[in-house]
Order: sequence, then structure tokens, then C-alpha cells
Amino acid sequence: MSEELAMQDETLDLLLGGAQLIGVGPALESWPQAWIGIRGGRIAWLSRTRAPMPARRELDLAGRIVSPGFINMHYHAGLNFVRGVAPDLGFAPSYTPGLPQASQLTPDEAAALSRLGAIEALKSGCTTLVDSFVHADHIVPGMADTGVRLFASPRLNDVDFASVLAGARRFDPVRAQRVLREAEDFVTRWHGCAGGRVQAHLTAHAPDTCSPDFLKAVAALARRHGLVISTHLAQSQEEVDWIQASHGCSPVELLQRLGLLAPDLLAGHCIHVSDEDIALLADSGEQVVHIPLGNAVSGRFAPTHALRQAGARLSLATDTMHGDMIEAMRWALAVGRIQQGHVSERWQPRDVLAMATLQGATALGQGEALGCIEPGRLADLVVIDARAAHLTPCIDPVGTLVHNAAGHDVEHVIVDGRLVVENRRCVLVDEAEAIARAEEACRAAWSRCERPLRTYPPKRTEITA
Repeated sequence: MSEELAMQDETLDLLLGGAQLIGVGPALESWPQAWIGIRGGRIAWLSRTRAPMPARRELDLAGRIVSPGFINMHYHAGLNFVRGVAPDLGFAPSYTPGLPQASQLTPDEAAALSRLGAIEALKSGCTTLVDSFVHADHIVPGMADTGVRLFASPRLNDVDFASVLAGARRFDPVRAQRVLREAEDFVTRWHGCAGGRVQAHLTAHAPDTCSPDFLKAVAALARRHGLVISTHLAQSQEEVDWIQASHGCSPVELLQRLGLLAPDLLAGHCIHVSDEDIALLADSGEQVVHIPLGNAVSGRFAPTHALRQAGARLSLATDTMHGDMIEAMRWALAVGRIQQGHVSERWQPRDVLAMATLQGATALGQGEALGCIEPGRLADLVVIDARAAHLTPCIDPVGTLVHNAAGHDVEHVIVDGRLVVENRRCVLVDEAEAIARAEEACRAAWSRCERPLRTYPPKRTEITA
């Protein structure tokens, strides 16, 4: 790629100087020292020598690593109210009796919790969040105010979740029509807001919480508006068994029959899949969203080595666990190597960096605008302070990032060319206030829990009763 982009001799908004760069260009090259000039929200100058034009502000980033912003492809910012509890249950919170449910949150509670989740992710280097949650109309403003790039969706399903918690699944056609109308209103209201920094997508919750007709309707609505579709797919054996009993096929096969298995689908988890399912996922061109840590703490993980061998597309996410995509990269690398049984060129730090950046951008239809450091692209960047003891010496910056760094090493975050995290502090919102409001919302949710689990970890009979 060209090192420099010739532009009119105008003053830069921001000049980043002297850092090591990773993720340069579509090949995700590493440069030992470089300067990045930002103007109008985009990368206007990229060179191994200092830009000749003046800048309104300059950051000396010697000793730092600059990476493309991380793209968290499957996130529920507001589910932090089960933090420290849900990982020890073995089931997704929405399927687990004894936990407060997202559907029982008030709009203000959902907004407070989601705002905190956005802050956490942003401070860990996530510049883009693909988020779905309840009360989406209420949570978008608070999340967007943090400065994060947001692909937001309501949680769409036509099942009565109370029936799921009771061990059954009751689908409501009246609810389905109402939810679809609300989804279209959401798209009209929010898609393209904040100068394009807020966009909509549509999340059909899962094949076992959405009827076939509802799944097709969500896909049709998304495609009519040119949006990506996301879902949870093959995330539990219970889901697989229920789909097999109800439809005579696997969840992956069901989506293929219904026309959802396509390049515009983001399928989170994909843990319980057969060889036939893997072939379908690869051949369809859909995006497998790998959630390595969130799944591993439940004793499971997606067969990512087999998926990659088959040609499936993979990107990364943290789901409800946390917002730290650096940790997700480390776990993705470890899980891939565990499945392969040794270290090889198939699983290297650069592979998981691609999953956390360019491959996610491509799946969102943003492969020409996001995902790598290149002149003309949007200036979504993460600055990691590599001067700490655990990051020194920094021989290979990609390997150092993946193996040794963590979200708390993120010093600055830039979205749309604007510093939204500076010196490890969100500059657009009051963090202390956000934490206090989220804590209040969490306590309120737990106080209303009808049958709270009495001990942790609970007995399995407590969960399934």
C-alpha cells in the first residue's frame, strides 16, 4: 500500500507520532515506527516519516502500539447485571430460572446498565459494538453518547420467555406482529444517526426462541433495509435437541431451509455443530462469531479449527462476559491451538487480530471503511501503552498484544477521528455517575427476582426445576 495519501495542504486535526503500528492495510502489516495524520474523521496521512503539514494537536506515542479499533461482533452491554454469576450456571441467562431477566428490566434500568457496558468495552479498545438488548430505543442514546460506533438492535423473538423458563416454548403470533412493527420503527429512527456512527441491524434471538415464520420475517425486514442479521446459533445442546424434535433437523439446517444462512448473517456461538453443519456454514458465506472465553468458561467452545479448515469466515466477540477484546483474541488463539493439538502457521496472533478487526468490518459491510490502518479509512484507532513491565521488551507488537496485553493497557481510543478515551478515561461521559446508576439498576433487578438462586454455584436441580 502507499505510505502516504496526497491531500490538499490543510491542517490536520490530530497527529499521532512515533508509535509502532499493527494492522496496516488489508494485509495487516506491522510498522516499527510511523505517523498517522487525522482530518475530518478519517486517516489523511500515513507515513514512516513525520507529516509535513501542521496539526491542531499532536500526541507523542513513542513506546506505544497503535492498532485498528477492535470490533466486538456480539455484545449485550446491559447483561452486566449477572456479572460474576452467569458464568457458573452453564446456561445463557435468558434460559435460566433464578436469575433476574432482561425482559423484566425497566427502560431506565436497561439504559443505565447498557451505558456502563459501552464504557467498559470502549475503555478496553472496542471502537465498534454490535449490540442487541431489550428496550433498545432507550439504550441507544446513552451508549452512543460514549462515542462508540454502534450497530444496535432490539432483541427480537416471538416466544414467551416465561414459557421457556418453565421448560416449554409458546410462540405468540400477536406478539410477532407487534415486535416486527417495533423493529421497523427502530430502524427508521436510528439507522444512520450520529453522522452514521449509529447504525441498525436486526437480531432474531435464536432458532428456538423464534418461530420459522418469524425468522423469515426478520430476515426479510433486514434485507429490505440492507441490514445485517444476527442470531444465537447452536449455543446449547438443549437448543439442538429441541430443534431436532420440532423440525427434524439441526439449527444450522433449519436456518439454511429458511433462507437465513447467507453472507449477511452473523451467527454467534456455533458450538454444537456437526460436520454437515460446518460444511453448510462454510459454503453459505455467513459469519461465525466466535465467543471463546464466554463459551470456554461453560466448558464448551466452537470447533473453530474445523470451521477455518472448511473455509468458514470467523470474527470475534465477548458476549456478556466483559468488553475486553484483547482477552478474547488470546482465548481464540489458545482454543484454536488446543483443537489442532500443536502450534502451527494456522493459528498465529495475526490471525486472531484479523478476526478482531478486518474480518468483523467486512462482515458488517464496512470492509472498505474500517478494520485496518490505511489512508482514507475512518480513524477508529486504539493506542496501547507498551512501556509497562509486562509488555517489555516488545519484539513483535502483534504477539505482545495478543499474548501479554489486556484491556487495561489501552491508553487512548479514537473513534471517527475524535479522542473518546484519553489517558484511560472516557472523556465524553461521567464514568462515576454511570457506575452508580448501573449499580442501582442491578440492585433493583435482583430485588425483583421471583426465585433467586440461594447459593453459588447452584445445584443443577435448582437451575432445571
